[in-house]
Amino acid sequence: MKIMNPATGAVIADVSAENSTAVRRKYELARAGQARWAKTPIRKRLETIAAFRARIVALHETLARTLTQEVGKPIRQSRNELNGVLGRIDFFLAESAKSLREEKVFADASQKLEERITHDPLGVVANISAWNYPYFVGSNVFVPALIAGNAVLYKPSEYATLTGLHIADMLHDAGVPRDVFVAVVGDGATGAALLRQPVDGVFFTGSYPTGARIAAAAGKRMIKVQLELGGKDPIYVCEDVDVKSAAAGVADGAFYNTGQSCCSVERIYVHDSIYDAFVAAFIAAVKGYKLGDPMDDATYIGAITRRPQLDVLRKQVADAKRKGAKLLTGGSVVRGKGNWFEPTVFGDVDHSMLLMKDESFGPIIGIQSVADDEAAVDLMNDTEYGLTAGVYTQDERRAKRILAQVHAGSVYWNCCDRVSPRLPWTGVGHSGIGVTLSTYGIQTFTRPKAWHLRSA
Repeated sequence: MKIMNPATGAVIADVSAENSTAVRRKYELARAGQARWAKTPIRKRLETIAAFRARIVALHETLARTLTQEVGKPIRQSRNELNGVLGRIDFFLAESAKSLREEKVFADASQKLEERITHDPLGVVANISAWNYPYFVGSNVFVPALIAGNAVLYKPSEYATLTGLHIADMLHDAGVPRDVFVAVVGDGATGAALLRQPVDGVFFTGSYPTGARIAAAAGKRMIKVQLELGGKDPIYVCEDVDVKSAAAGVADGAFYNTGQSCCSVERIYVHDSIYDAFVAAFIAAVKGYKLGDPMDDATYIGAITRRPQLDVLRKQVADAKRKGAKLLTGGSVVRGKGNWFEPTVFGDVDHSMLLMKDESFGPIIGIQSVADDEAAVDLMNDTEYGLTAGVYTQDERRAKRILAQVHAGSVYWNCCDRVSPRLPWTGVGHSGIGVTLSTYGIQTFTRPKAWHLRSA
């Protein structure tokens, strides 16, 4: 399996993809190791994760450069991801023991009765991860899963394989046994082989079509399934904002990581009284972004990781033009080596256009004017997805009233494209099922067991 640099088209590594026989052996290895790991005191499990964190710090620049080379993410954003994952690990280190401890929930001395809850690990879980934020997305799963006593069969995306192998090496060096965290390397065929194993849970991050197939297959086996899927995340900008500040914030939310994020802003609705001013400020912000060598500290727009995504973006541009949208900037593939697409903004869009309905996952955005809050809410909810949504306004009560009506797992007031380890990360509709992060995202890797205890 060739690992390509999407910025240059050059091959940077050759890696052997694992076939179904190898995947089966790795499952059997993890199954044998899990029981021993579950008996390891949680204090020891936490110590290994703390040591893993220390290795991320020590290898920070090497890890950042590898990530940028294989996914095309600007180097400063790769460093940001590595810095950000430290806070997530810190949250799990601080909260897991409390979240997983045995709870006494009832006692009646007259009946000599006590009720308790314990949290048992699921067992062996399959973690099929994503390429766009491999440290964030992966650690949301494998860190709490390991702390809770599970073994993890970790399949990194084929577009972030080298990063996945770095993660495995660091965890093993930190003290996680090799039969407890097991990397499974390959493409979709390898992932399919992994899903055929009798695992106790599947945790997948990726597209809705793939997630739907996983859910259908796993449902027959009655195992835990968690799916973090796509988004078509809307922002509504009210007429009372500081236009320049709001435009800069929303533009960053739309184009950070070259728009390749499930929670990137993908639709913008602007009150018609400030539409022209907002569009002008937004275009000025976007034109200030540097597209270029991802290894350059000044670069903000990097390469498109997956070459087939260029065709998705071309199709959305052609469809928007054909249906009357106004191209304000960009709109084309950048010719030359690698996978590049210009930062692209359309005005005068509507929901007949693919740009406003289908996930873009690239540096492209549509801006639509709306008459009032009611119209904005209707449009924000006109989607099969429900990951994030935001409102920009100076009026907190107004923002809360609007956001309470929006169908999304995370909502934002005067911010966007933000994830906190303290809050649950979840979705509505085609954005998935289940939860990561927060204390809920720790307990999701366990089965609660109910204890009814009566003394003789």
